[in-house]
Amino acid sequence: MKLSILIPVYNEEKTIIGVLQRIKETKVDDIDYEIIVINDGSTDGTKKLLDENNTLYNSLINNSRNSGKGFSVKQGLKKSTGEYIIFQDADLEYDPIEFKKFIKVFREFNADVILGSRFNYSDYTRSHNILNKIGNHILTFFFNLLYNTTFTDIYSCYLCFKRELVNPELLKTDGFDQHAEILSKTVKKGEKFFEVPISYNGRSYSEGKKIKFYHFFGVIFRIFIERF
Repeated sequence: MKLSILIPVYNEEKTIIGVLQRIKETKVDDIDYEIIVINDGSTDGTKKLLDENNTLYNSLINNSRNSGKGFSVKQGLKKSTGEYIIFQDADLEYDPIEFKKFIKVFREFNADVILGSRFNYSDYTRSHNILNKIGNHILTFFFNLLYNTTFTDIYSCYLCFKRELVNPELLKTDGFDQHAEILSKTVKKGEKFFEVPISYNGRSYSEGKKIKFYHFFGVIFRIFIERF
């Protein structure tokens, strides 16, 4: 079994090497990890650090300019060869030790899509902006209503799915709303959907969090348009 781990990164010189080292430390021994880093035109020391630590990943894609998280994900999907895909943020909000939970569910139930839930958390979750939580609950309720699912946290970074369910050439979005596009497409095509509890150490905006309140509107539009 091969798991392709896609890591879009933009100006994360403080954390990117720590994330890659953590993936190496927590690797599931009998699973082939394909680690693909997509540097989205970083202007800090991210690229230099990645070049100097090229043993920590399998492939590095350098976008010529900052083109958005969704654009980076598409490039990574085109490069990937694993049967399963999972996204990993380039900060340390999410711990790659959680990968073993996704792998276990794939093996036992042949799942099509698995989400990690920060609200049904396992060990800990960091208290964060109440408006972000309210927005996530609204998006999750709206998605569940339209797609007849029972997820608790649709905008967790940890979205894992069978690669065959997504053709990157057909993805329309390049920003944060692409997560909603991919989840919508995989749920429409798949049959078995699961959720696993994860721990979460969310950053504040002062610490580098990038998603903003106005992304909510693009996401809810994408959830609706993909359904019909």
